[in-house]
Amino acid sequence: MSAQTINTKPSTRVRRRLISPITLRILAINLLALAVLLFGMIYLEEYRRGLIAAELGTLENKAKLFAAAITESATSPDPTTTQGLIPPLAQQMVRRLVEASNVRAILFFDDGTLLADSLLLIGPGGSVEVEALPPPKSKDTMRDLLEAYDRMVARLWQPAPVPEQPSGGKPLVADFPEIEQALAGSPGQAVRPTTNGSMNLSVAVPVLRYKHVVGAQVLGALVLTKSSSEIDAAVFKVRLDILRWFAVALGVTVLLSLYLAGTIARPIRILAAAAERVRRDRHRKRKIPDFANRHDEIGQLASALSEMTDALWLRMDAIEQFAADVSHELKNPLTSLRSAVETVAHINDPKSRERLMEIILEDVARLDRLISDISDASRLDAELSRADAQPVDIGRMLETLANVAEASAGERQATIHAEIKKRAPLVVNGIESRLVQVFQNLIANAVSFSPTGGTITLKAERVNGMVVAEVLDEGPGIPDGLEKQIFARFYSHRPNHEAFGLHSGLGLSISQQIVSAHGGTVRAENRHDGANGPQGARFVVELPAQ
Repeated sequence: MSAQTINTKPSTRVRRRLISPITLRILAINLLALAVLLFGMIYLEEYRRGLIAAELGTLENKAKLFAAAITESATSPDPTTTQGLIPPLAQQMVRRLVEASNVRAILFFDDGTLLADSLLLIGPGGSVEVEALPPPKSKDTMRDLLEAYDRMVARLWQPAPVPEQPSGGKPLVADFPEIEQALAGSPGQAVRPTTNGSMNLSVAVPVLRYKHVVGAQVLGALVLTKSSSEIDAAVFKVRLDILRWFAVALGVTVLLSLYLAGTIARPIRILAAAAERVRRDRHRKRKIPDFANRHDEIGQLASALSEMTDALWLRMDAIEQFAADVSHELKNPLTSLRSAVETVAHINDPKSRERLMEIILEDVARLDRLISDISDASRLDAELSRADAQPVDIGRMLETLANVAEASAGERQATIHAEIKKRAPLVVNGIESRLVQVFQNLIANAVSFSPTGGTITLKAERVNGMVVAEVLDEGPGIPDGLEKQIFARFYSHRPNHEAFGLHSGLGLSISQQIVSAHGGTVRAENRHDGANGPQGARFVVELPAQ
């Protein structure tokens, strides 16, 4: 009695998780692209700089128009006079010019002193500074948060903020360095970050008067300043639109990712759990779920697992049946051997004793053949799975086997010849030694059943992508109804002239196993010639051509 080996290695069980790793990976990969889009919002500064450049160009054109209007309306009409700007008229013009726009206009004399400021109203009681009221406070918390985020991002790409009017009180030339360029006769521009996160855009242009003698005369400098609030609002709108579309894309991506993960991860978990149940099942009641309605890789995987499970069960059944057949076949010679050994001890007649010894030797030889054939059959699958297939020319193989078999036919004196039709290559992909074994078994079987001096014919041709080889003899043929039974293990139907026990009954079974492993088939049938009954047996082997 042999002890059963127990596998103590812990099995890998299917773990139940709230979210599968595949789902997390799909979500992570799909969200990565959206994250790149979200971080791309930070790099809208190029768009902002383009808007600022366009706004500065607009301000410069507007400042030139204002300067030309001031020259025409706030200077002396006499071109020969040296009088420059007329302060009352200049102040009035500055206020009127900016009434329809949201810019601040500041006018300086040519010596840098302040002449007019659109935000300073000069009256009997002194000057009053006009300050724009801030927009009403928003009640939308989400919008406020986005605006705060927008200001924070804007500060990342701006220099340190400075006060809108560093000197305080009235504006000075020192507050606007671009005025020096304007007083020199050419326009100047400047962009100043402010403490509230926006920017102050400033353009300075010279106020010129043309004379016949001296040419252009710089009477002063006009500065137009404007907040970047409109630009900030435009950039913020772009960011807000991106966020809205990002939210939509995020929702769609998450839903599609979950759906995709569900169509992949869930069936795989079901298959893994089913495989675990099948592994633990002892009564073959568990089956692999059928996903045949899925025409994708999951369906193919389910079909492959189901076929693999059925093949494993068939292999286990074959192993059990093989063990039972081996036990039965070994029991007969062992019983005979035991009886002979027990009897020989009680017999004194030399002839009877000699006969019993012959029986013992025959049984030992039979056991040896059985064990050799059983060993060959048991390791056949493993050898076929490990060996490398090579191109094998079946036509040349049969010609060689015909010459060898005829030379060793012995007392049967059989004539063995090959009829090979070489119109097409007769090459298959296989293991040559095992294919040789198949045809040797068939030829030996034909020789044993052929009459003395009979003819055995080996044929081969290519038909519809298959190499068809035949072994034909002139023996009594196969008993009716046993054409398939003769390929069963340990089945033995031998001619009368052969001694009992010379064959194990595994030759045809092993041949069929080898041919099946090569993707082919082997069958047996009788040769008929009119109404005279069987004229011999025909074994047909079909193998896929290379």
